[in-house]
Amino acid sequence: MKASPSACESYWAKGWVVVEDVFAHDRVDAVLEHAMQIGNRQVRDSPDVIAAVDRADDGERAPRKVMQPYLLDTFFHDFVLDPAFVELIGSLIGKFPLLATDQIFMKPPRFGTPKAYHQDNGYFLCDPGDEVITAWIALDDVDEENGCLRYIDGSHREGVLPHVPVPEAEHDLAPDPALIDLSRESPACVKKGGVVFHHSETLHSSRRNTSDRWRRAYATHWATADVTSESDVIDNAYFQRDDYPALVR
Repeated sequence: MKASPSACESYWAKGWVVVEDVFAHDRVDAVLEHAMQIGNRQVRDSPDVIAAVDRADDGERAPRKVMQPYLLDTFFHDFVLDPAFVELIGSLIGKFPLLATDQIFMKPPRFGTPKAYHQDNGYFLCDPGDEVITAWIALDDVDEENGCLRYIDGSHREGVLPHVPVPEAEHDLAPDPALIDLSRESPACVKKGGVVFHHSETLHSSRRNTSDRWRRAYATHWATADVTSESDVIDNAYFQRDDYPALVR
């Protein structure tokens, strides 16, 4: 599977693009089942870990995020390393992609928390940024009501802004909101099984989930073999592991 010329053009012009119908719903449903099992265990065993659990004003708790699911359950390997998916990613960035890390975002109904504007490369510190891409797989239908991704179009061409800890959410990093040009903001609505792709330096955020529906997504982060990093993201990347499949190296 290769990205269409129009998808490639949009990706490089805006810093992001939506490609629908990448994964069949039955495969997505199987991933959701495994993800929710892990997420619910986190709520049960670590209910006060802010990064893993969302909490409503009335005290209700729900899964917020699963970090590095690839390392938690081998079930996820065939899904994220699907050859057609890997080919699609490579056709967008023009080089063969290697899986670096992953996470599953939950954003539960009614109180799924917002995420401040940030750039992935504000965390990753990779070079060249053009060869690092996030593929955000929608596990539910995603729209503005349940907290779709929002992008600042063209921000990937303007460098990485200074990122600092977000007040009351020190596990998050973000630039000064005064530096974000909201006049260029676009929502990225996507159907279940579709994928939102974004450049490592594209500013993006999501709002609170105000709906009665989940907004779950599997975020996979990819780099080429030529990428280096000032952080440990490349040294600890999945593709460095001995068990990373040879067919996708």
